[in-house]
Amino acid sequence: MLWKNRQYGEEAPYIPAGTFKIRLPFVHYRFEWPDYVQGLLMCAVDLGAITLLGQHLGMPFEVALAVVVINGLFYLIHHLLGDPVIPGWITPAIPLIVLFVTQFDEGPDRIYALIAFQLTLGILSIILGVTGLASKVVHMVPNAIKAGIILGAGIGAVVSVFGETGQFNTFPFTITICIGFAFYLTFSKSFEKIRKNNKGFLFTLLGNLGILPAIFLAVIVAPLFGEAKWPDIQWGFSKPDFATLWSDYTVFGLGIPDISFFVQAFPAVLATYLVVFGDVLKTKALLSESDVARIDEKVDYNPNRAHLIFGGRNAVMSILGPDITMCGPMWAAMQVVVIERFKEGKKAMNSLFGGIGSFRWGTNTGLLLLPIVSLVQPILGVALALTLLVQGYVSVRIGVMQARSQRDLGIAGIVAALLVIKGASWAFAVGIVLCVLLYGKDFFKGEVDSTFMKDLQDQENQKNQKNPKNQQDQQDQQDQQDKQDKQDKQEDQENEKGDLSEDAKNKSEQELVEV
Repeated sequence: MLWKNRQYGEEAPYIPAGTFKIRLPFVHYRFEWPDYVQGLLMCAVDLGAITLLGQHLGMPFEVALAVVVINGLFYLIHHLLGDPVIPGWITPAIPLIVLFVTQFDEGPDRIYALIAFQLTLGILSIILGVTGLASKVVHMVPNAIKAGIILGAGIGAVVSVFGETGQFNTFPFTITICIGFAFYLTFSKSFEKIRKNNKGFLFTLLGNLGILPAIFLAVIVAPLFGEAKWPDIQWGFSKPDFATLWSDYTVFGLGIPDISFFVQAFPAVLATYLVVFGDVLKTKALLSESDVARIDEKVDYNPNRAHLIFGGRNAVMSILGPDITMCGPMWAAMQVVVIERFKEGKKAMNSLFGGIGSFRWGTNTGLLLLPIVSLVQPILGVALALTLLVQGYVSVRIGVMQARSQRDLGIAGIVAALLVIKGASWAFAVGIVLCVLLYGKDFFKGEVDSTFMKDLQDQENQKNQKNPKNQQDQQDQQDQQDKQDKQDKQEDQENEKGDLSEDAKNKSEQELVEV
């Protein structure tokens, strides 16, 4: 058990392998049972992908379950190779991927399109990870187009739930009740206040489990409204159908997609990558917060290594089991939950790798347990709808804040609408034309018109950094003001003393007169 020998301020023990750092459970990190149990329950969210695969690819339940199980196994690769994250779907990009694949007829062509998309995304991520060009590629895209892509992904998520073929038509009452409950737990100011004022186990648990409480609520609500059957709990182990998956839905049975599928996929892949890079930045920010609270363990996060891992996952999954949800770099909600427990100290969680690793071992175990799978099977459509609606809310908010001016917002609105209606190719083409027409030589730079308060602060900080004299002038003005305030205070005190002396003198004279 090498994890017991970790010195203060050092990394968790590992086996070096180039840019990767191999860590095994029980050997290089302590197994964290609370996170493992939480993973057992949260596998219900992973199972939501089955609805997407069945709806858009026509996969039977057991075949789609095979895809989810393979994807779950690859989730483990991140922490095993030194990436300190809980990986998940590329949730904001699901509407973009659905829009792309549904342009093709259901059957082999649609599967070819999905294989080409996921393989292209994997290869692109690996190239950017090897070369370190990820940030440069993202910065080349104008803020207006980035805002439109993220905004469009959010709107697309909402449309996919409430559209003609959306889940709302099947579960109207269940989704209405459960999404309200999920939004209250996740975004409500009043619930946040309740959590702060009540540190009890129940409120902490509800706040830490994301949309899982809403999914469990759906298990009860859906049958009560006649929108789903009561769960038929079965015992034993689940039976994913790998044979049918590989014979009917992969390159092993269908062959390699034509080059035209890869060409058509590239604009949508680029749009998806913009979302992926945002997750990479969020990961870095979250881990920076934990570094302050836990100086006893050094956590090494390398964005290039992360690109290699999730890029490799997508490339391999495109061959073994193409998946509409894709392989993302981080499951943000659960990453936050585990980091918060990590911040509680070494006694609560010895190493961050123990927490994230144990959680993903738990989700993999849950996918194989038939009681858990059969419990949520009737309401998997609701689980997917909740995931998409929560992600839609977040994407719209982030997309709007990505803009830097009112012109950016106008362009973003048009790009978002075209993304939802016509797809990524139209969105990029029109976005580029509008940026050229409206910004000209400032195509990449755009403009900042201080529509948002955050930009005012950014401008002030940049101005001070570029011109140290401004900082010195401001400091001199502040010092002068402080000096003047001090003089005024001293004068006031002296005047008060003078007034008191005068009063005393007058009082004495009055007493003499009376005598």
